[in-house]
Amino acid sequence: MATLVGGITTSHVPAIGRAIARNLQADPYFKPFFDGFPPVHDWLAAVKPDVAVVLYNDHGLNFFLDKMPTFAVGAAPEYRNADEGWGIPVLPPFPGEQALSWHLIESLIGEDFDLTTCQEMLVDHAFTLPMALLWPGSDAWPVKVVPVCINTVQFPLPSARRCWQLGQAIGRAIQSWDADKRVVVVGTGGLSHQLDGERAGFINKDFDLKFMDSLVNDPTWATKYSITDLVELTGTQGVELLMWLAARGALGGAVRKVHTNYHIPISNTAAGLMVLENAV
Repeated sequence: MATLVGGITTSHVPAIGRAIARNLQADPYFKPFFDGFPPVHDWLAAVKPDVAVVLYNDHGLNFFLDKMPTFAVGAAPEYRNADEGWGIPVLPPFPGEQALSWHLIESLIGEDFDLTTCQEMLVDHAFTLPMALLWPGSDAWPVKVVPVCINTVQFPLPSARRCWQLGQAIGRAIQSWDADKRVVVVGTGGLSHQLDGERAGFINKDFDLKFMDSLVNDPTWATKYSITDLVELTGTQGVELLMWLAARGALGGAVRKVHTNYHIPISNTAAGLMVLENAV
């Protein structure tokens, strides 16, 4: 059976992509953020995943407001991105792990999740930037991927509890996959930020740090909040923490914190990073 080696949660701010493209990793504004990643690279080199299941939210490249599924799973042979207008270079295509995609789809539907299955799928910066951060400078990606898209854009959004349950079901599916493969789960987005409106620039550091701690010590803590509560506490776009929660749900029981980093601001966003693995 497949081995779930752990989980990574990270931000996906477009400014990160521009910084990579302009080689600004050592710039004082960006350095505290990029300095968080060498320990992650070391961990990935040690655990050697074959596949990354990436939980992210689409910002209009593949889905738009006229058709916005709550949960969508990619089942394509490869995934490409495109120019979204952020000045981020287009990256090499990502090879899909179709066998795990279909196993995941069948398992989730078997647990009563209603999915959109995508045999063609574009992936935007919420997917591509975390991949570029985790495996920098890749001309050929060292892992195959399974994209799992969660709606955090158009209301109604799935509840925190439902995203936790989705993550749990993903973890069960990975561990029941009959393949000698090593799988890492990646959750992308946030943390607290609001890009528009009267609260533009809103960041809630206290909540962010409490949420990050809860993923280790009380992982269902955030599920007590409604979506409206989370928007109030973290900002309109801060609700992207749903992907972090789903990624943590995939890991199941007790976890060990391997590494963490938190930096504000990156383009008016609280940028977080965590590496978690199952406690022995």
